[in-house]
Amino acid sequence: MPTQARVVWDASFTGYDFGPTHPMAPARLDLTARLCEALGVFDSDGVEVVGAEVATDELLRTVHDDDYVAAVKVASEDPSRADEAYGLGTEDDPAFAGMHDASARVVSGTVDSVRAVWEGAAEHAVNFTGGLHHAMPDKASGFCVYNDIAVGIQWLLDHGAQRVAYVDVDVHHGDGVERIFWDDPRVLTISVHETGRALFPGTGWPTDVGGPHAEGTAVNVALPPGVNDAGWLRAVHAVAMPLVRAFKPDVLVTQHGCDTHTEDPLAHFAVSVDAQRAVADALHRLSHDVCGGRWVALGGGGYEVVDVVPRTWTHLTAIAAHAPIKTSVEIPDDWRAHVEHFFGRPGPRRMGDLTAEDGPLWWRSWEMGYDPANEVDRAVMATRTAVFPLHGLDVHFD
Repeated sequence: MPTQARVVWDASFTGYDFGPTHPMAPARLDLTARLCEALGVFDSDGVEVVGAEVATDELLRTVHDDDYVAAVKVASEDPSRADEAYGLGTEDDPAFAGMHDASARVVSGTVDSVRAVWEGAAEHAVNFTGGLHHAMPDKASGFCVYNDIAVGIQWLLDHGAQRVAYVDVDVHHGDGVERIFWDDPRVLTISVHETGRALFPGTGWPTDVGGPHAEGTAVNVALPPGVNDAGWLRAVHAVAMPLVRAFKPDVLVTQHGCDTHTEDPLAHFAVSVDAQRAVADALHRLSHDVCGGRWVALGGGGYEVVDVVPRTWTHLTAIAAHAPIKTSVEIPDDWRAHVEHFFGRPGPRRMGDLTAEDGPLWWRSWEMGYDPANEVDRAVMATRTAVFPLHGLDVHFD
């Protein structure tokens, strides 16, 4: 019998550290693992927690250029020699000692995850240290040095997968993964993000549908700032679900950047942990519907280090373990005490944001009709109009 969920984690992953003032604090990973431990997720039946070695240059070069890997190694050994032509030593991606090994370890964790799922050793796999979707073949970008997602997907293609679907719900456009597979009809990339008019990287328009040999396999939903739970859930369900079903992938890979949250300091959405949990659950169910449960779930962005990231990715891990946690569950006192000791403030009390006064999580299905006066609906319709006919789907009804 395969393991229910293979989870990538050990403390070495906190070595991916751009420095004490950088938004992508490694503490978010440590706090997630501690919360998984405190709530018994890592001890659930069928959960296997594994570390990862540093990925080989050969593996990295399945996606990244030789000279770029060499440049990362130079900057890793001597950060003062970082070459900004490769996106290294910048404000977003400052060089640090050991950067190559730390980044390559994340890649190895994601490749281990896809291998376990593809070869049947695990039904699901989670690498919340991964999801570094901005890295390009020839440069670092947006806090991402190596693109673990793309290397993982390429591994699947090189080992027999015919079709891989990738769904990215990070608030930022998943530009690196899209660029790498832009003209590959075997990979469907779907990104639901805040419009590039308001947010980095300034790309990801509904008319960006893929290269000449792969039209319709790049999908972008560019949502307006201020989107709340109902709008975000409507967009994800109205685009990602029908397209993945039509594509019929062998494996579903998902990226769960939680910077869509209302408290995230780097973006402008108003989404709750409850909605993020609901999307993780929906994508998990989708994997069972379309590809026999072969699901690899990754982390990504998320810069509210204490109140958001640990809860969202603990929910993700628990869902993969088939041991979901209710949003009403209280967070253990020892975890909150650890937070107060190191951060000088208490952590959240519950695993969700919504209270009884907020009412249940609710969103309006696309089946209820298109509202041209609604900004979210216009964004969704722009994407459906650009892409759905290329998959034989009806713009209004599928």
